[in-house]
Amino acid sequence: MNSDKASGDRQRTFLAVLLFLLALLLFAVMGLVIKHLSPVYGAAELSAYRNLFGLIPACLALWGTAAWHRAGRPLRIRQWRLALLRGAIVVFAQLMFYLALGRLAFATANTISYSNALFMTAFAVPLLGERVGWIRWIAVLVGFAGVVLVMGPGRDSFSLDALLPVGAAALYALTGVTARMMDTDVPSPLVNVYSAVISAAGAGLLALALGGFSPVRTGADLGWIVAMGCCGGLAVLSLVVSFRMAEQSDLAPFTYFGIPLSFALGWLFFGEAPWRDLFPGAFLIAAGGLLIVWRERRLARAGG
Repeated sequence: MNSDKASGDRQRTFLAVLLFLLALLLFAVMGLVIKHLSPVYGAAELSAYRNLFGLIPACLALWGTAAWHRAGRPLRIRQWRLALLRGAIVVFAQLMFYLALGRLAFATANTISYSNALFMTAFAVPLLGERVGWIRWIAVLVGFAGVVLVMGPGRDSFSLDALLPVGAAALYALTGVTARMMDTDVPSPLVNVYSAVISAAGAGLLALALGGFSPVRTGADLGWIVAMGCCGGLAVLSLVVSFRMAEQSDLAPFTYFGIPLSFALGWLFFGEAPWRDLFPGAFLIAAGGLLIVWRERRLARAGG
């Protein structure tokens, strides 16, 4: 009986890993579309479109949540102010990241954004009251050293635009940490719907404040915009399902598959090959993140 349970757990974890990798691919495709559209449409516009069309899979995820149905399908949450704050943070995180995708090499912008795990560790101390030991602080320092190397201050190719994905990573990490501050009885898909609605409205207002929406030039552009929103929404849905099927610590190491994936896609679609910019900084970012994952798993096992 125990062997059957263990086999079932392994199958669930394997499927969760596949869904997690699918999410990475969908996020990468979304990024490709954003970079493709960036010369014509502003970052705030693209953020508004992404959140608007991303509401479809977000609502589907909520509708498929059994616990939400059992609770009577509530839409109001006690911590609505925190939900509003998270949505506002997402607006500016997306603005900075989408600007970075339009101005930097695709792999460079994505690689720097993977430093969000380092920021989450740092933010967990003041916001969640977590105690972070010296091993995890070393991991954070190693990862940040990698970020500095990828940014390349002192290189001829360095520009202040390299700060954009750093800011985006910090803000995305802040949304991750504040998600852990939400009441545990609130389903994750409901939190995601709040974030998507507020982000869509906030990005729309920001786009209007920055000059309004550009006319959609062609039917092809409209198709790309819809694809961008659906890819982003489906990626979030895949993440939610994967995290429900397996422990986050089992999935986190696969996050860094996104770095070679971004490099390959940037080279394939945009002819970019920023070897000198990425290495060895990308290895340090991944090493710092993986060391944090390893340490957290050790602590979880010791606590269990």
